[in-house]
Amino acid sequence: MSPLLMLMLAIAMLGTAFLSGIFGMAGGMILIGVLLAVLPLPQAMALHAVTQMASNGWRATLWWRHIRLRPAAAYMTGTVIAMLVWTFFLYVPSKPMALLLLGLTPFMARYLLPDSLKPNAEKFSHGIAYGFICMALMLLTGVSGPLIDAYFLGGKLERREIVATKSFCQVLSHFMKLVYFGGIVSNAASIDPTMMAIAIACSVAGTTLARSILERMSDKQFRLWATRIINSVCGYYVVQGSYLLLLPILRSVI
Repeated sequence: MSPLLMLMLAIAMLGTAFLSGIFGMAGGMILIGVLLAVLPLPQAMALHAVTQMASNGWRATLWWRHIRLRPAAAYMTGTVIAMLVWTFFLYVPSKPMALLLLGLTPFMARYLLPDSLKPNAEKFSHGIAYGFICMALMLLTGVSGPLIDAYFLGGKLERREIVATKSFCQVLSHFMKLVYFGGIVSNAASIDPTMMAIAIACSVAGTTLARSILERMSDKQFRLWATRIINSVCGYYVVQGSYLLLLPILRSVI
């Protein structure tokens, strides 16, 4: 890997870790797009998992006093169940369907479900259900998408509890993703060890720099901007997935 490519990836990792450090979301989804553009799939997925485990792990360490164990236990129970169930199916959807799944599920959870089933991080049964669904999405597409963010924004957790608890859960989710994609684990050693070290350092640095900004934000500001980010990302996924799904039809017509 050339020094210039390493520098570009380091800047991307620092920036996305900084974004995730503030809102606990979005950075990982942006980073996987960058990595897939410049690296082969196995190396991109392995490096993404390493950076996300480092970023989320350090974020959870910085805010460990704010981790809510009950929601975390419920969510991680759902992820483990999904991991066990999905090993029997090994289903991989097409890219257009994967994008539509990622984009539509948060909107469906927020606007179509009855109030009793809308995401609420303070309900144990919701944690199991959404943990299962989010882990299934991660095993299907490589990321859990904005649904996990919609889940943790539900209920009355304050901003630091949301960031800390979600980060704590995501360490396990990304580790299980590596385990599930066994071929990726075996190819992880082919990544430049220097790039691995840079990835971890940038993840820790970006997360640390974001701490003071999160401290200064109010819960109202946090929820407002987090919701805007989720809606923007979901909208992008829906548009891109719809375009890819309709592209063969458009080509045949033209």
